[in-house]
Amino acid sequence: MSRTPGKRPSNGTVRGVRQYLTQIARHIAPDRLELLDLTPDKADAYLRSRAADLGQKALDGQRLALQKYLVHVRGLLPEGRRIHAVHSLKPTCREGRAYAQHQVPMVAARQNARNALATLVAYAAGLRAHELLTLARPAERPPDVRPARPEKFDGRPGADYTVVGKGGLVRLVRIPDDLAARLEERRLDEAVRVTDREIRYLSRYDVGGGEAWSRSFSRASMNALGWSRGAHGVRHSYAQERMAELQRGLRYDDALEVV
Repeated sequence: MSRTPGKRPSNGTVRGVRQYLTQIARHIAPDRLELLDLTPDKADAYLRSRAADLGQKALDGQRLALQKYLVHVRGLLPEGRRIHAVHSLKPTCREGRAYAQHQVPMVAARQNARNALATLVAYAAGLRAHELLTLARPAERPPDVRPARPEKFDGRPGADYTVVGKGGLVRLVRIPDDLAARLEERRLDEAVRVTDREIRYLSRYDVGGGEAWSRSFSRASMNALGWSRGAHGVRHSYAQERMAELQRGLRYDDALEVV
């Protein structure tokens, strides 16, 4: 996977690559192999050997980590060349990851005020856990310039905010007015630095977010529903509901582009 010349990878990307390489090193250690022993052919053979016991996301993550390692660290793979994708043979779990609309308030009711508000905001705006820590008004941190469909917020009135997403991209999100009012009540007098999963963020609101909120959500879900699909489940819920809304007037592919 190529990267823009002169642009440093984000801390999250570096951390993810390091974690995947550590997993690979541990797996090949019993065979008396190290990462230094891997060539493009051996990396391909390793990935094919894991197809039966790794899901597609894990396989793809390890493939991209090996690719970066072989290109940028070992110099054994020319930049622009890719390790062939391997399809997982592991059976997939067919149970959906999304929460039903009525279940999200039930989970929030089992959390403290700051985590409950975070849950409702994440569900209403489709936010990732770490993005909750980065909420800001557009005037104080404008979104990055990127192509966007005019239907992006159709049928979703509310107040606009920005968050820092994957790779450091600043994107525009919309929060319903009632939740935005509650959010502004928890605005800090001065922004503070917070650390989540070894990455530092500038936080302007006293709301939950990151790993601590994710743990709170999982506990609350178990208490309220007897099961948990993880905090990321609310983002899946947002995506599913938004797709259903948009497909009332758009084709599936167009709706997917908006979401």
